[in-house]
Amino acid sequence: MSESKTPPPFLIRTIIVDDSAFVRKVVREILSRSPFIEVVGLARDGEEALTLVEQQDPHVVVCDLQMPRMGGVAFVREQMARRPVPILILTASPKEGEAAMQAIEAGAVDLVQKPTALASDDLLGMREELTEKVKTAAGALLNHVHSAPEKVQPVHVSGGKLEVDIVVLGISTGGPQALRYLLAQFDADFPVPMAIVLHMPVGYTAMFAQKLDELSSLKVCEAQGGELLEAGKVFLAQAGRHLVLERTAGGAVMTQLATEPMDKPHRPSVDVLFQSAAEVYRSRVLGVVMTGMGDDGKQGSAWIKAQGGRIITEAEKSCIIYGMPRCVVESGLSDASFPLDEMAHGITKYL
Repeated sequence: MSESKTPPPFLIRTIIVDDSAFVRKVVREILSRSPFIEVVGLARDGEEALTLVEQQDPHVVVCDLQMPRMGGVAFVREQMARRPVPILILTASPKEGEAAMQAIEAGAVDLVQKPTALASDDLLGMREELTEKVKTAAGALLNHVHSAPEKVQPVHVSGGKLEVDIVVLGISTGGPQALRYLLAQFDADFPVPMAIVLHMPVGYTAMFAQKLDELSSLKVCEAQGGELLEAGKVFLAQAGRHLVLERTAGGAVMTQLATEPMDKPHRPSVDVLFQSAAEVYRSRVLGVVMTGMGDDGKQGSAWIKAQGGRIITEAEKSCIIYGMPRCVVESGLSDASFPLDEMAHGITKYL
């Protein structure tokens, strides 16, 4: 599943960090097949990687999580403290979820799941995703990374009549950091439910939802299907399944999980969530499109607008990757844009 078909305008200098010589070899082979990527160094652990980054000045680092001496999390923390560099984390399985979340919190741009560390055919199967994510990471603006605020200034919704019954949000590259920052600002009395699609590898959304729940006053969970949408609850789409909303005969709205449509480049898809929200809630939908590569969310935004709903987008100046919001803005579908540090206020304004 690729996020970008447009090659970068320069040769992407890349360092590969993994304690397995076999994995280093295979990942190097994968990346070297792209005419837009140059592998400029190989490291066996985080300590070697710190030295190589200083020597080679790469555009992107592809780094394993579990390594001797200095693992991936420690490397990300130390490298980001020295000089921010876009870092992609290679993770072997969801069992590494805790460490993967720590790496994201430390500033890693994205995750790439290795099918296995043993079979070359399986590793080669991640070629397209890894190559495209290296291209995407090369354009990341790391000075835009936001951490969850230590002291939250709650954003309150004014007491006027609500014009919105649900907030649906789509986000991709840079999304974990942005969501941690955004959701921490809402009070438990947030007056409508929220449904979110974040592009993330299968097996990691449950743990990430738990992390969001711990730092937010809202109730955040990974959607399992069959949950009732209620004010103050946030449902994060389950990786590998589309999140759709359905109204019951009694008038309640429930979450549902689906594998169809199969022709979407992402599952879950922002477009699928937005379309279902527009069909259920009509004009009373607020769609939010934030940092990420590609155009997922553009068609869904058009569905929301066609029903009379509103769309707001993250401003370019705060996006790690200004791709998804740009497509919505350039299509004339965005009612307003807000930088991340104003997005909570923007959302409450449009409620």
